[in-house]
Amino acid sequence: MAAADLLVIITADILYQISMYYFPASFMFITPVCRVILVLTSTATDCSVWFTVTFTFDRFVAICCRKLKTKYCTKKTAAVVLATTCILFCLKNVPFYFAYEPGEIINNVPWFCYRMSSYYTDPGWVAFNLFDKVLIPLFPFALILLLNALTVRHILVASQVRKGLRGLSNGEDQSDPEMESRRKSVILVFTISGSFILLWLTYVIEFGYYSITGTDPEDYNGSEYILKQVGIMLVNLNCCTNTFIYGVTQSKFREQFMSAVKYPVTSITQLINKQNN
Repeated sequence: MAAADLLVIITADILYQISMYYFPASFMFITPVCRVILVLTSTATDCSVWFTVTFTFDRFVAICCRKLKTKYCTKKTAAVVLATTCILFCLKNVPFYFAYEPGEIINNVPWFCYRMSSYYTDPGWVAFNLFDKVLIPLFPFALILLLNALTVRHILVASQVRKGLRGLSNGEDQSDPEMESRRKSVILVFTISGSFILLWLTYVIEFGYYSITGTDPEDYNGSEYILKQVGIMLVNLNCCTNTFIYGVTQSKFREQFMSAVKYPVTSITQLINKQNN
């Protein structure tokens, strides 16, 4: 998830947004290059969203499905799920390459990327756009809410049962390592999925607005354009949050991060000591 989020920041923010404002005449805005960047941005965003879904499902299985946990919650399964997700969304976003046309032709070189005028009117593109919006983020919204609800329900029921078995029904306060572990997992799941839902909400509202009213986003007035850009900004912001959430909540993540930071210094120190000896 952190890697997918980082790719979104690189493609959407650094290669596109920052370059557009500070290096508008760079080679990255030659139409074929620009198209590739936009396809990569869309693919990275899709992977970021669905990695959140698969993470939520993984926690659901780990907490609620004990028998399935031993088979599903493994490194091999995680690798297969991540690889399959990446491949499918790479294929799904290929049509976006053809959804843009040059804005200008300078010395026979096409520059910039503009949405085709028929993107919001041609039946094929309208169907593809609807499929894209349902897949990202409407369907993930529904899945995350459903999985979180089932997870919380299971934990509440299991908590009451364990309290009864441990003789805690009278309100005594005794530590329970199992329930403490589940509580931390739930906090992590709800923090990540809650952040996802809140930061994607404006984007979903904007999609619902132009779908219901039939407004062409290319013809937005000032306030409508601001709504659209705020939605895009919050979507990109969502891809900055997961890494920090991991850093705050997961001790193993913090340990691995510090190890990665210290590794160059440690390697140089060992190399110097080896040469001195």
